[in-house]
Amino acid sequence: MNDAIQRARRRLLVGGASAVLAPLAGLAPQAARAQDKGFPVRPIRFVVPFGAGSGTDIVARIYAKAVGDVSGQPVVVDNKAGANGIIGAKAVLGSEADGYTVFFASNSTLTTNAALYRDLPYDPVRDLEPVSLLDGSYCVVAVPASSPYRTLADLLADARKRPGALNHAAGSPTYALWNGWLDDIARIKTTNIFYKGSGEAANAAMSGQVDYAIIGTGTALPLVKGNRLRALLYTGKTRHAQLPDVPTAAESGLTGYQALAWSAVAVRAGTPGPIVSRLEAIFREAARKPEVLRGLAQLGSEPLYGDAAAMRRFQLDEIARWKRLIASTGITIE
Repeated sequence: MNDAIQRARRRLLVGGASAVLAPLAGLAPQAARAQDKGFPVRPIRFVVPFGAGSGTDIVARIYAKAVGDVSGQPVVVDNKAGANGIIGAKAVLGSEADGYTVFFASNSTLTTNAALYRDLPYDPVRDLEPVSLLDGSYCVVAVPASSPYRTLADLLADARKRPGALNHAAGSPTYALWNGWLDDIARIKTTNIFYKGSGEAANAAMSGQVDYAIIGTGTALPLVKGNRLRALLYTGKTRHAQLPDVPTAAESGLTGYQALAWSAVAVRAGTPGPIVSRLEAIFREAARKPEVLRGLAQLGSEPLYGDAAAMRRFQLDEIARWKRLIASTGITIE
């Protein structure tokens, strides 16, 4: 799943200026044409399909200033929350295809909705033009601090003894799919309890309303450090620097499990190619700004910049993955 993203990350963070600027050379003619037409000449709007204070919203606001500085135009963050991102997607598709409305999206709106909903009122591949991948945050499997489960092995052993008895707090359908993926790899059966967002799901885990939750690392870190949650598993490929005692999925015998919350930007299909290329160049430059890197680090997130082509490949791979999982496990959300 992460090959394209890892290559993009290495290009941004390790390859240095030449590796980052080289892709821009091929975009120069198109970007120049877009500049000749004056794009952008007015404020850009980020449509965030989740509420203020959500992970996607916080990342959007980090990028808003950087994109404004690069483009020379102010950026307005417009939260259009509801229906697992569908309301925000429809708002973007109801706007002009002129590059001034940017869909600041995530897993749910660009991939998992396509796999989960039978009557999705938009097609994230056909109706949206990719601009770039931006960042990603791996997750932790966490239990209440008072839980009897001291290790992931404890939790899995109990789940195998009592199929369907253990409850997982799902902050969105994406989290439910991650849990279904965990069930599939670990060969267990658990029950998703749905909450309105990852914050409520984390609260449910802290209070003991559920047995465990899969939570984004940025949300989980202060709760684990404050002894309100106990982390049993980190879904990254290597241990997290701030959670050195928490094993990875591979170390726990769950090779291949990598629940990853990510952000990306897209525009309405039909947006002129030169404008899409200009936006791609703007986001590429914004992704390298120190204030963006600092902001993502504070969230426990990583810069995973990938251009439009990398984003499309990643999107298609993710959709295919979730469709296969749903077909094999029978997970339903509706």
